[in-house]
Amino acid sequence: MRYDIRHCTTYRYSQPVSISHHVLHLVPRQCPRQVGHDSTISVSPAPAVRSDGRDYFGNPVTYLTIQEQHEEFVIEACSTVDVTTPPDWPPAQSAPWDEIYSRLERDASPASLDTLQFAFDSPYTRAGAGVAAYARESFRPGRPLLEAAFDLTRRIHGEFRYDSSATSVSTPVDEVFRLRRGVCQDFAHLQLACLRSLALPARYVSGYLLTRPPPGREKLVGSDASHAWISVWCPEAGWVDLDPTNNTVVRDEHITLAWGRDYGDISPVNGVIFGGGQHTVDVAVDVNPAATEGRGTA
Repeated sequence: MRYDIRHCTTYRYSQPVSISHHVLHLVPRQCPRQVGHDSTISVSPAPAVRSDGRDYFGNPVTYLTIQEQHEEFVIEACSTVDVTTPPDWPPAQSAPWDEIYSRLERDASPASLDTLQFAFDSPYTRAGAGVAAYARESFRPGRPLLEAAFDLTRRIHGEFRYDSSATSVSTPVDEVFRLRRGVCQDFAHLQLACLRSLALPARYVSGYLLTRPPPGREKLVGSDASHAWISVWCPEAGWVDLDPTNNTVVRDEHITLAWGRDYGDISPVNGVIFGGGQHTVDVAVDVNPAATEGRGTA
């Protein structure tokens, strides 16, 4: 599938901002199942300083400094991306989950060490004994890793309610676990906390999900949204992406922006402002299948 993506973020301030610094993760990364073709980021007011590069995890990142006084800040990111479905791997043929960490530790190669860094707590995934006990209901001793991970994904989807008013960006995992509700970011952090409580490498993935309008109705402009899911390491299959919000293995309708330890590593827009008073933020996202006639694919 080829997608055209538009992500527009508008900040409005009650008082002028004199200077601001921003870090953007808004360009889809290249990865085994995804090839990006065209990506642009437009900013108003125009930045005095801008640099583009890669962050510690290899994600595209943009750094901005706005030195012009402003009461509105607009970022528009547009991209075209090809996404393919990853190969299926029979869950029952994956390695026992309780052998994964020791295998990586014994290997000690750069690739294994890079994977192991995702087996530990991060600021947004710290949780107590209740979350670890919840995880062990799926991870019985010797159970194949993917069987157990799929079961955990199913349980989170079935036992937690999507509620955009129940949590905020800073809500701890233990509170999400107590409330049994939250949003995609919360469910991703919860599943990461479960997996890492068992020393299983898993990473946070941000991106987009193609949404479909109700039958007989047109899709509203700007009605899509950023999304979050997780990726768990399996020796046989590599990184396997799972979406606990939708109880699915990620196929070709999820577009990856970035991955890291948790939301704090790869939030789409982050930064510091001087001034501004109170502010509001509006986000509009459009994800649309693109016409491929006459265009090559990588």
